[in-house]
Amino acid sequence: MAILEKIRKRTTVLILIIGLALFAFVISGVFTSNDFTGDKVGTTVAEVNGETISIDAFRREMENATQRYGSNVPSAQVLTVVYNQEIRKKILEQQFETLGIAVESDQIMEFVRASGYARIPDFQDENGNFNEAIFKNAIADWKINDPLRYEAWLQDEKTIIQAAKEQLYFNLVKSGVNTTLAEDKFSYQMANDKVNLQYIRLPYTVVPDSAIQVSEKEIRTYIKKHKDEFKQEEARDIRFIPFKETPTAEDEKAVKEAITALLNDTVEYLEESDTTDTIPGFTNTRDIASFLDRNSDTKFDTIYKTKKELPQAIANALMALRIGDTYGPYRDENSFKIYKITGKKPNGAVKASHILIAYAGAERTDSKITRTKKEAKAKAQKLLNQAKKENVAIATLARENSDGPSASRGGDLGYFQEGTMANAFNDFCFQNRIGTIGLVETPFGFHVIKIEDKQDVIQVATLSREIIPSEETLNTLFTTATTFEMEAVAAEPEVFSDIAKAKGYTVRPVNQLKAMDATLPGLGTQRNIVQWAFNEDTEVGDLQRFEVGDGYAIVQLTKKYKKGLISPEDAAATVIPKIRKERKAEQIINTNRGKTMQALAADNTIQINSASSLTLKSPVIPGAGREPLVVGTAFALNPGQTSELIQGETGVFKIKVTQKENAPGIENYSPYTLRNSAADPVNEAVYKALEEKAEIEDKRAVFY
Repeated sequence: MAILEKIRKRTTVLILIIGLALFAFVISGVFTSNDFTGDKVGTTVAEVNGETISIDAFRREMENATQRYGSNVPSAQVLTVVYNQEIRKKILEQQFETLGIAVESDQIMEFVRASGYARIPDFQDENGNFNEAIFKNAIADWKINDPLRYEAWLQDEKTIIQAAKEQLYFNLVKSGVNTTLAEDKFSYQMANDKVNLQYIRLPYTVVPDSAIQVSEKEIRTYIKKHKDEFKQEEARDIRFIPFKETPTAEDEKAVKEAITALLNDTVEYLEESDTTDTIPGFTNTRDIASFLDRNSDTKFDTIYKTKKELPQAIANALMALRIGDTYGPYRDENSFKIYKITGKKPNGAVKASHILIAYAGAERTDSKITRTKKEAKAKAQKLLNQAKKENVAIATLARENSDGPSASRGGDLGYFQEGTMANAFNDFCFQNRIGTIGLVETPFGFHVIKIEDKQDVIQVATLSREIIPSEETLNTLFTTATTFEMEAVAAEPEVFSDIAKAKGYTVRPVNQLKAMDATLPGLGTQRNIVQWAFNEDTEVGDLQRFEVGDGYAIVQLTKKYKKGLISPEDAAATVIPKIRKERKAEQIINTNRGKTMQALAADNTIQINSASSLTLKSPVIPGAGREPLVVGTAFALNPGQTSELIQGETGVFKIKVTQKENAPGIENYSPYTLRNSAADPVNEAVYKALEEKAEIEDKRAVFY
């Protein structure tokens, strides 16, 4: 029943399973392959059970992975994927070598048959079937005439060989991961045997926390007894103060004045001709595009916009302007903007609904449509009559009859501007009034159209300037950060926060930082800070200034965590409640030992409760929660028997079994088998066991 747990914890069990499975297979041929030997040369990025993974080989895998994933996947994520992939490969290679698992050329070819290569026409015979001889000849030709393609094949071959070995390895393991009939029967009984009981629960809250004092020695002893629960990786605590390059009020005022000055014409003195020239401002310029190219953070957008496409806060004001009028400067998030109306089109956008009746041969028509053009026109005319004379809604008719993609929306096309639709469709919509319904033919078929609404559109030129810190502001920030850094360095490390508080700065802690972490809350990706924190020369209390994306950060290392067991101080928050619970249970049991259920209830002013139809598979007691030990004890008692006091999850229990019901025997226990749950995740479970048992030294932080 606990096979997977055994696999995780006992390597000998794993090897035994594989060994037994090998006898169940008929393996012929000589298995030899040296494709995956460890790289012993050069600097290592990791070690697995004493075998190295070279940084050179790792970097090649990183390059390949980066090309596969593209620029949208963060490099830190790619690094993690490649690292896990290489560790897995190395761990499994060691297993393959120990067990003598290899693949032959015929096994490789079987994998090729199932790969993308088999679907390439160049490797198929006249019947479209993969031809092994053609494929092998092609590889031989690549080796001589196309080295790059041959090298790509060698990489694919390695992947195929690895996959073949893994498949064989995990198949061997799966063959040994089975359950017996007795286990299947027990699984059935766990779900269907039932017990009824009476119980008393003395919750742990009856003893106040303040009554239980826990010493550091007790915490240390608890940690040693539960080592697996309190392992920790090497980690660091840091704290930092951000100094952000934020524009001041003066900076904002300067940007506003600068953009306002661009509204008006300026006079420029030409020294060579001793004359002056008038440079048109935003108000008078005739070449809007060139003006914006020279003076604005945004280019000229020639597209006309409806009211709803404009900034909502000023949409009404912009729509009311005439051509040539300006609006602003207007603060829009981190920019100042001035808008100028450069064009207006009354009723320049139309909202329409339509019903498309297509016919065989029309453009973009579904092949399932077989009606003729004449039939399509007749159907469209009928729908037009229904819409006009019978007053049936276009939306209803469209949902039931339209062949267009807008049918599910009731034929609604939304707003569109002139030139968007087919010519005849466009002309009908822009040449008729709102509410007009008509029939139009286009290359796509016949359309019954209703003009729902029209809106004016305007063309707007936007002169914008981002509000950014001035050079003076940046210099001041640098001086401020440097001054704080110098004060903090000169003072004792522990007064870092006091100095910051006195100056009104906010200190932000980051705890349990791992060596390969890349992102810091509030600072984004900052691998350089993480590497500094893990540098052997960096001591607790040291601080350093770092340039970050939008300014500086003064960072101090506040704590180091060594790999191994958690310290009593760090484990206290977790351990103290557990020790208190044990001590409370001991105290409650000693106080109430030997009492009957009735006496226990009377002495503690509580009721005797009942619970029915409890099962081992779902050991939940109504009103008390999940209590596996209590329910398990109940199944060990006979009807009428009363238990001793039981230390449960939420309190101390005393129970009396009132009835037990054994599930009837059945002919087939397969629906309750544990086999599927045991065998299906075997790949993951076995690898997890191997990974936990392996001695892995991660050296990525040296290079990344």
